[in-house]
Amino acid sequence: MSSTITELERKRAAARVGGGEKRIAAQHAKGKLTARERLDVLLDEGSFEEYDMFVEHNCTDFGMQGQIVPGDGVVTGSGTINGRLVFVFSQDFTVFGGSLSERHATKICKIMDMAMKVGAPVIGINDSGGARIQEGVASLAGYAEVFQRNVLASGVVPQLSLIMGPCAGGAVYSPAMTDFIFMVKDSSYMFVTGPDVVKTVTNEVVTQEALGGAITHTTKSSVADLALEDDIETLLAARDFIDFLPASNQSPLPERPTSDPWDRIEDSLDTLIPASANQPYDMHELIRKTVDEGDFFEVQPAHAGNIITGFGRIEGRTVGIVANQPMVLAGCLDINSSKKAARFVRFCDAFEIPIVTFVDVPGFLPGVGQEHSGIIKHGAKLLFAYAEATVPKITVITRKAYGGAYDVMSSKHLRGDLNYAWPTAEIAVMGAKGAVEIIFRGLNAEGIAEKTAEYEARFANPFVAASKGFIDEVIQPHSTRRRIALGLRKLKNKALENPWKKHDNIPL
Repeated sequence: MSSTITELERKRAAARVGGGEKRIAAQHAKGKLTARERLDVLLDEGSFEEYDMFVEHNCTDFGMQGQIVPGDGVVTGSGTINGRLVFVFSQDFTVFGGSLSERHATKICKIMDMAMKVGAPVIGINDSGGARIQEGVASLAGYAEVFQRNVLASGVVPQLSLIMGPCAGGAVYSPAMTDFIFMVKDSSYMFVTGPDVVKTVTNEVVTQEALGGAITHTTKSSVADLALEDDIETLLAARDFIDFLPASNQSPLPERPTSDPWDRIEDSLDTLIPASANQPYDMHELIRKTVDEGDFFEVQPAHAGNIITGFGRIEGRTVGIVANQPMVLAGCLDINSSKKAARFVRFCDAFEIPIVTFVDVPGFLPGVGQEHSGIIKHGAKLLFAYAEATVPKITVITRKAYGGAYDVMSSKHLRGDLNYAWPTAEIAVMGAKGAVEIIFRGLNAEGIAEKTAEYEARFANPFVAASKGFIDEVIQPHSTRRRIALGLRKLKNKALENPWKKHDNIPL
């Protein structure tokens, strides 16, 4: 018996060393952790239970039968983050460059199937050279098996991708179908075709970083949500982030004890709105002063800054927050902000996370570029997302809510449950001067000024909308947290269903 146990330990040790000490040293020289070191940081100490440690590839072409490493380039299993179950895979770049083989894919599929079965998040750590060329179509089949599970798991369990090295070609489509993507600056990249192919086909010269690095994907393309400094920061951010999410679409929201009073009064909010309607203010201040302990986890902070999306807690329970940002483009909705917020709203709705919306929106961004690039269809995505959402929806209008953008931003007409306005709110078809110039064409400057003042007195306030029942209450800014907390209590058992359908047809 002792010899059998010794042999087991010998085999385990061989699997744990992956591609060998030389390749591990090369990984460290790049400032990167190994696949197993990453799991040690991500998961609670001692919680990782590995599956398929001894799996080997089944390829016999190109001399591969003589190159077998236990585990086949990916470490898979389950563990806990702050005591909550998660399923994980971590690609091992020291083994065949982390390339995906048929068996490698089978290991990933197994933990995804388990996650779906028991209802737990999946976290994938990607560090791979792509498909294992020696296996040909079998490797491609493996990717497709993973893709299929990404689709089936979407909206059932949260899926988080951590890109911690190369992720190219077909490999990019699995993370792209997950809910959130975190990347590491200067050491991770994603692209369908690399710089060499781009140069050959289009004659464009570009670096890997400029083509598909973390900064590119978190600012320009919006493929990724966060760009973090190194492996450690990325893994610790993932631990914080997963704490906000329920385990599945059947699980209750996670709760964290808080000493922050639910009815905390924040007097400074009474002076947040500047005296001039054209002067911006930072919507982050309102968000931080509303959520528990000022703890707000923003997603896609570097992309479409005119809208803010992220997670906070009220009375210890997770809420999704969407807010116009007057500091960027005056808070206008445009193509990028509409897509960003629509995807976030749909994620929250899929996992029964209540949505709190802070509104200060002067309208949709005008321009030939926006119209020709499809602002009509892209803006409709956000409208569609809010309209189909059945989770509790609380809206607070702080200042401007003009035109169609008022409708889109979780208005009462899109089944908003509780719609509040500050006394500074202006709810109208458009700004006073523009409205007067249309209604009273031909008036001189003095007449325009007089009518503008009249229009502002009549419409630049929340009371017309409140008189029609479109605003439930005009509230004092300092009581915003208290109102939201009470509202969420009332709506905790909200029951609302959309008509039966196979699926909707959101304007993609």
